[in-house]
Amino acid sequence: MAVSRKREFLADANGALLTRHPPGLASALKKIKNDNTKPTKTANKAVSHLYFSNPFKKRDLWSSHPDVEERIRRLENM
Repeated sequence: MAVSRKREFLADANGALLTRHPPGLASALKKIKNDNTKPTKTANKAVSHLYFSNPFKKRDLWSSHPDVEERIRRLENM
């Protein structure tokens, strides 16, 4: 899972290079983080890795995505 989180940071960095607008990407992540929509009744934990931010539980050692706050911080520092 650590490799998956590392790849997510690399994807953010590549997106920032491609768009040349890291603040825009950080803003998008903030919107995703603040989304209070509950997962649908048909969603299950087997597909949690497909979400931008895991809606089922808090970040832990086994998370497939890094903490959204950390991703935002890194984009804002670019």
